[in-house]
Amino acid sequence: MFYACITSIVVLLFTLAGQKKFDQLKKLKPADYLRAAILGLINPFLYYLILLKAYDLLLAQEAGTLNYVWPVVLVLLSIPLLRQKIGWLSLAAVFISFFGAIVIGTRGNIFDLNFSSPLGIGLALGSAVLWALYWIYNLKDKKDEIVKLFLNFAFGTSYIFIFLLVTESISLPNIYGLVGSIYVGIFEMGITYILWLKALQLAKTTAKVSNLVFISPFISLFFIRFLVGEPILTSTIVGLILIIGGILLQQYAGKFERE
Repeated sequence: MFYACITSIVVLLFTLAGQKKFDQLKKLKPADYLRAAILGLINPFLYYLILLKAYDLLLAQEAGTLNYVWPVVLVLLSIPLLRQKIGWLSLAAVFISFFGAIVIGTRGNIFDLNFSSPLGIGLALGSAVLWALYWIYNLKDKKDEIVKLFLNFAFGTSYIFIFLLVTESISLPNIYGLVGSIYVGIFEMGITYILWLKALQLAKTTAKVSNLVFISPFISLFFIRFLVGEPILTSTIVGLILIIGGILLQQYAGKFERE
C-alpha cells in the first residue's frame, strides 16, 4: 500500500503539472485541508487496508465481487446522509444484491449459512461501505477532482507511513512486490481515477459511462481465471449476476420512482 500510494502521488503530480493546476493548491483554505485529511483517512488508508486484508482471507473472485455491492450501499447511506427517499422497488433491488453477496459468501450453500470466512466477508463488505462513504462526502467537496485526489492520497500516504512506524513494518519489498506495488499505484490508484473522471467529462450523460462499470467485474473474473489461475466458482458467477441485476434494477427504480 505504501509504495503503491507513493506511485499514485507521482502520477497525480505529473497530471497536476500537465494540466497546470498547481496554482489551485495555493488557494486552498484550512477547511479544505481538513476535509482532505478526513477523506484521505477513508481512501486510500482504511479502504485499501481493509480491502487487501479481505483478499488475504478470501478467494480473489470472492473479495473482488463482494466489493461491487458498493452502489447498493451508496443507496442505503444516501437515506440518512443525503436525506433521499427510497421506494419499494429500490428496496427490492437492495435485497437482490445482498442475496447475491450471500450466495458468494456461502459459495452457494445459502441454507447452511456456512460462510467461507466470516471475517473476510465482513471486511470485503466493509470496504464497500467505506467506498460509498468516500464518494458521498466527495460529492460535497467542490474542489477540482485531480486536486482532491492528490490531497487525499497525500494525507492517506502519511497515515500509512505512521501506521508502518507504529507497527515497525517499514521495509523494502522484493522486486516482485515492488513491481506489483508500482503497478497498483499506476493502474488501480492513479491513471484509472483520472481516466474515469475524464470519461465523465466527455460523456453526454453520466449513465452512458456508468453502465460500462458493470463490465468490470466480469473482466476481473477472466483475469483471475487465466492470470491468477483461480478456478471460478459457479456461486461467484450466480452471485455476481444477482449483484449486478440488483444494481441495474436500482437504476431503473430511481427513474421509475421519480416519474
